[in-house]
This record gives sequence, structure tokens and C-alpha cells, in this order.
Amino acid sequence: MRRTRGAVVDVDSLSDFDRRVSFGVRSLRGWRMHSLDLRDRRTALRSVDVAGALFLGCDLLPEDEQSIRARGAAVFPSVPEAPVDAYRTTLYTPHELYGAAGYTGSPDARIYAWSQRESTRDAALAQALHDHSVGIALSRWIASHRLVGVMGGHKAVRGQTAYAQGAELGWLLSQTHTVATGGGPGAMEAANLGGYLARYGSAALTEAVRELASVPSFTPDTGAWADAAFRVRDLFPDGADSLGIPTWHYGHEPPNVFASVLAKYFHNAQREAILLEICQGGVVFLPGAGGTVQEIFQDACENFYADESSVAPMVLIGRSYWTEDYPAWPLLRALSRGRPMEQHVHLVDSVQEAAAIVAAV
Repeated sequence: MRRTRGAVVDVDSLSDFDRRVSFGVRSLRGWRMHSLDLRDRRTALRSVDVAGALFLGCDLLPEDEQSIRARGAAVFPSVPEAPVDAYRTTLYTPHELYGAAGYTGSPDARIYAWSQRESTRDAALAQALHDHSVGIALSRWIASHRLVGVMGGHKAVRGQTAYAQGAELGWLLSQTHTVATGGGPGAMEAANLGGYLARYGSAALTEAVRELASVPSFTPDTGAWADAAFRVRDLFPDGADSLGIPTWHYGHEPPNVFASVLAKYFHNAQREAILLEICQGGVVFLPGAGGTVQEIFQDACENFYADESSVAPMVLIGRSYWTEDYPAWPLLRALSRGRPMEQHVHLVDSVQEAAAIVAAV
């Protein structure tokens, strides 16, 4: 959780900084200041003991920075020209990533362009610090949610049966858990849509799927694709929590807007590992190709070496798909034989069966 009292305190706004200083504090030991503009706070900074304080990406006058360093504070400056806050304390929201200027001018698109263009040490540092900060923010968020993951292909197009089934799966799972996905389009968007509409009835889900079908794909116009989704959000404003964990590594795939929060990473390997790690309620795998197969066996590896108390359910949807088209099931079944995970791997044909298995855990 974000610390607001005790030996360690996170200070994320200038108003919070001023309020706390107004109590007459004598020491900032244990304070962690995040991205504050402190250039007009010289008197406050000079009047307190700053030893043991941490200044992360704060704006300071050169002489004030020199002073607080000399008096025992740790100062981590902003990374020059990086379009991200390397020390952010919260997850992203869809509105934050998309902005209001069309997708090509959105923060999400600009950050992706910068990540592809810049290969300097400063850029690498900014990305590493950013992903670390997002990881901390994610840990805080998931503390109050029991997550079930949904993995599947990004090519499931709005209006197709596969998309509607993914949305129904997300809706069913969200009656007992919080849905987590890779945060992108296709099956990921469908599952997040179902999670978003968890407080509404099945009729709302049907209407939303029908509305979205007017813009089937994010190609050729990502802006139109996102706008259609935001219109659905406006139709059903009381959305429930769900999580998306996308990556700028696949920046050509935009984040979907139905995840209430987005833990967006630069480094895909870190993102993949975290997504599987946090799904305490297990993972449901919809039909997919290379990426989904990779996720199946990455999850299987974690369960293969886990003890009885740590195994999370794995549910594959589509008997013929996972035994004939992409025969992951026979190998998964062989891997699990005689292991604690054996009773926790399942192959089913319907989203209803999958949701029932997860609900029973």
C-alpha cells in the first residue's frame, strides 16, 4: 500500500507536502517525495533536517539540491527528455494513455515512438526506473484484488463469435474474481470488457458487444477503435475493476480501454512473468497462437515446480483446438502427471465450464 503515515511516508503532491510541513515537522527522515516541484519551497527545505529523505524526480533549485544532498538526503533526478515519469506512484488509466488529441498524438503513441527512437543510456535508465515504479504501484493495487488471468489471441475481432465468448468469459469470471489480461486488443479486450461490465446484466454485455462491432479492429484506425470503446464506457459508466498489463514492446498493438487500470511496461519479459505470477485464482486460456502457447508453458513451468499450496488452476478452452490445431494439451497433461499440479489442469469446451472451475477454487 501507499504509505501515508508511520516511519515511511509517500508524498505525491505539493499540497500534501505543504500540509505536512505546516504541522511543524523537524525532520523529513523516511519521507519519499515523488515528482514534486519544490523550487518555491526553499524556506521549508532549509528549515528541516532532510537526512534520510528521498527525492525522486523532484524539481529543485541547484543550490537547494546541493544543500539537501550535503545534509544527507538522497536525490534521484528526472531523466532528461523522457516522456514518462520514471518515479510514478500509480498505474495508468485508459484516459491518461489516450489523452484527447487523437491516437497519433496521444501519450501512449508518443511514448512508444520515443522508446523506438531513443537508445541512449538515459533512455534505458528511464525505462528501467519506470518499470520498477510500475511494479511497485501494481503490488499495491493487487493487494485488494483476487485475480484470475485470461490469455488468448490478439486477432479475435469485434463482432466475431470468439470475441463475444471472450467477453462472456470475462463477465462470468468477474462475478467471483478480478480479471487480469495482457491489456491489448482481441481476446484481451473482450475479457476486460466482460470484467468492466461485471455490475451489469447479460443484456448490457450483448449491447456492448454489438456496439463495438461497428469498428471491428484497431487497424487501420486506432483512434476510431478506441473511440468506439470509450462510447461504450459512457453508455455503462459504472464499470468494475479489471487489470491490463500491456507493453510498449508491442507498441503497434494499442492498449484496450476497458481495463480500469493499466500496468504498462517497456520490457515484455518482465511484463509476461508478472502477469502470470499475480493470478492467484489461476489462468484461463482462450484459443491463440504463438504468444498464447508460450504463456501456457510458462505458467505450466511455474506450476510444475510448485508445491501443493502454490499451484494455480490452468483451464484451456477448446478441446479440438488444444488437442488438434495446436496440441498443447497432450504435453501439458504429460507434464502434470504425478505432480501436485495434475488435478489443477483442465480442458473444457465452454466459457461456462471454465468459469465454474475458477469459481470453485
